[in-house]
Amino acid sequence: MRTHRFSPRPSFKASFNVTRKPYTQKQGQYLAFIYHYTKIHLVAPSEADMQRYFRVTPPSVHQMVLTLEANGFIERTPWEARSIRVLVPREELPDLE
Repeated sequence: MRTHRFSPRPSFKASFNVTRKPYTQKQGQYLAFIYHYTKIHLVAPSEADMQRYFRVTPPSVHQMVLTLEANGFIERTPWEARSIRVLVPREELPDLE
């Protein structure tokens, strides 16, 4: 029986230098809100918190959360409330309007 050792996959992060903003203005506002809310309250915002702040409907907030997650800007734990975590570095987030 033979054992195979694989070297770790090379990191492609360094080879892809993105110079444009990777998110829309509205997505940036949601990311900034999630970041600041979490910093102040020590827990991530609920979708209802985002709905109240942005004055939008529940489906709009949920769709934005799904979009941010699909694009790799946030991560969350399925079936766990208030588990959103921003993956974009603070220095790359816009000011919250």
